[in-house]
Amino acid sequence: MSTATMILKATLLLLTLSFVGGVNAAPEKKVVNGVTYHILKTQASAVRVIWKDRNGKPMRTFPEVAQYLKGEGVSVSTLLNGGIFEPGGIPSGLLIQDEKELRPVNRKDGKGNFFLKPNGIFLISSEGASIISTEEYPPKNVRLYQAVQSGPLLLRHGKTHPRFNAPSESRLHRNEVGVSKSGKVIFAMTDFHSAKFPNLYEFAELFRSLGCEDALFLDGDISQMKSGDEITKQSNNFGSINHLLSAQPDRLHHRLERVDHSSNWPAIREPTSQPEFPSHVLSPHHATMDHRSR
Repeated sequence: MSTATMILKATLLLLTLSFVGGVNAAPEKKVVNGVTYHILKTQASAVRVIWKDRNGKPMRTFPEVAQYLKGEGVSVSTLLNGGIFEPGGIPSGLLIQDEKELRPVNRKDGKGNFFLKPNGIFLISSEGASIISTEEYPPKNVRLYQAVQSGPLLLRHGKTHPRFNAPSESRLHRNEVGVSKSGKVIFAMTDFHSAKFPNLYEFAELFRSLGCEDALFLDGDISQMKSGDEITKQSNNFGSINHLLSAQPDRLHHRLERVDHSSNWPAIREPTSQPEFPSHVLSPHHATMDHRSR
């Protein structure tokens, strides 16, 4: 598959980070079991998803998003790509940007990482940050601010995806998102020059070690995370983008009111076995699978 084809298969989500107490100003570089990661922890109120500008035009690159947000008076610290998308940069599933649903939830079956059930949704709501399975959507009694659907889930309620294979040799560049028990959002991306790369089982274990019970695969080989002046430099093309705010204008600030709706969320059904991935399992950054197990 050509690089151009692969680029058409990933969604760019823009996440913004506002620096309040305890928020990291930039990703931390950390080596875990021989894999070098960039790890960024932030509060839910700092995270934004962006796909289109005020005129409905999709934005595909970091510099394009950075320039647009600067014009909107938004100071951004970090940009990173997010969920899987289709040709033309159209998100493969649910996309909510500033309370507006720009793409509906996708419950279809298919081939590729996105469709490796259970897949899931990363949400920022009046409840804070959360990651749920697609089957659990929509959550009740909450106001949804930002959301992106992707797949597969790495962890849900502390349980690893049933089809992840610990001995898998499918070791690739990836980025993922998790939510800690305390409600912090944690983004992790492998370093391009890492001595080795993790399989999905190992990436799930990384999030477990970071205190997350829920985590979601975002994208693969074309993933990027940039901070500071780097966000204005050339990037890959994506679909939606995640951005982290360094300063948060009042008109974008969401008051995260705690609403207890956990009893309305069903648990993921337990599988009866732990099968390995079939031969058609996809490459981690696009909607069609490659021929390696996870």
